[in-house]
Amino acid sequence: MATPISRRTILTAGAGAVAGLSLPGVAQAGSSTRVRFTLDATVLDGGEQVTSVTLDTSRLGRIDPASLTTGTFSVHAKATSPIPIAPGDQIFSEYDLDRPVTAARLDRHGDIVLDLSFAEGQVGGGTLGYILSRGRNVQLDLVYTITQNTPVVVRGRGPLVIDSFVQGRLVNPEVDRFSYHTSGSGMKYRLFSPTDRRGQRPLIVWLHGGGEGASLPDNYYDNETTLRANRGALGFATDEAQRIFRGAYVVAPQSTSFWLEDGPRFAPLIMEIVDDLARRHHIDRDRIYVAGCSNGGYMSLKMTTTYPRTFAASVPICGVVESLDPGGPVMITDAELAAIGTPTWLVASRDDDTVPPEANTVHAHELIPGSILSLYDHVIWNGHQFPGHWSWIYVARNDPSDHGTHIWQWMAR
Repeated sequence: MATPISRRTILTAGAGAVAGLSLPGVAQAGSSTRVRFTLDATVLDGGEQVTSVTLDTSRLGRIDPASLTTGTFSVHAKATSPIPIAPGDQIFSEYDLDRPVTAARLDRHGDIVLDLSFAEGQVGGGTLGYILSRGRNVQLDLVYTITQNTPVVVRGRGPLVIDSFVQGRLVNPEVDRFSYHTSGSGMKYRLFSPTDRRGQRPLIVWLHGGGEGASLPDNYYDNETTLRANRGALGFATDEAQRIFRGAYVVAPQSTSFWLEDGPRFAPLIMEIVDDLARRHHIDRDRIYVAGCSNGGYMSLKMTTTYPRTFAASVPICGVVESLDPGGPVMITDAELAAIGTPTWLVASRDDDTVPPEANTVHAHELIPGSILSLYDHVIWNGHQFPGHWSWIYVARNDPSDHGTHIWQWMAR
């Protein structure tokens, strides 16, 4: 089995079933030869999953694709919490299981790619776990073990059994395009930069939900879950969105706890990031947008009440306006809502049982002058029904429309 060293160091997998395998006429890769592999991930609407593994086999020679089948290799995956789980606490989405291989193929470099079974809601394969007591997503420690069951054929060399496998990094091209940063005040954030940076460019501020903040009592502040838990920020970095916004920067700050804890304190910390980016890059001050979901939906509204002249448009998704605790303080007052002058498009689903839409999103729409409301019955995408709270999926896919104009086009204009 593979032995974890630490979250971000290389994990060395044992030879497993391949160790010491000796078959007549079968060449060994050699005891000093190890094949590294990467974990290839994709952020689905329901969160990030490892969808394939890529073995660095091109250097071994030209592998005959006919020698690859779904049974040539087996893949075992173990996912555990990066921080201790207290007795009686729960973490969802840890696993220790075999990942079914659905295809074995060669990529354009000649490396072997093992495609893995994955789907929305499928157990096993996710990269995040949710700690119940903390209300936080954390990036799981992933240990993958590759076992070779039958030889592969290298042209001009014959059958080959690989000696051992070494796990490399998690690769997600969409996520990896966002660079890592920390503001002067210590708030972490990720930044997507457009390919063409000539001239002034828009800036889109994405504010995450409550589950993606830090858990500082555990010294956990990863700057990862903001991009991996959903497609909220990633949607604005897609080719489609970049065409619509004509090349936009996308910034995703990460709260040191959760936005609702102290919106008035967090607002200037977010604004510090916005101002710093505007100074260092060619940001068009007339095209700065703010959008966010749940906790971030509240924070989007708070940003427009605190900085009424900053944002060209605001998209609060299933945002909190009233207190979620009976008798608790109202998060944004009716007077504040009525004074919002920023063009605002609100999104929610009627079956949201986390942030009831009538008392929050619908109420805000009734008070914010000229606001637009997209109120769905359910959250369904590609035939899969998600929890009603997850209406940010629609915005990440540019689905809401009003009189034929979709939400990204409305923002960009």
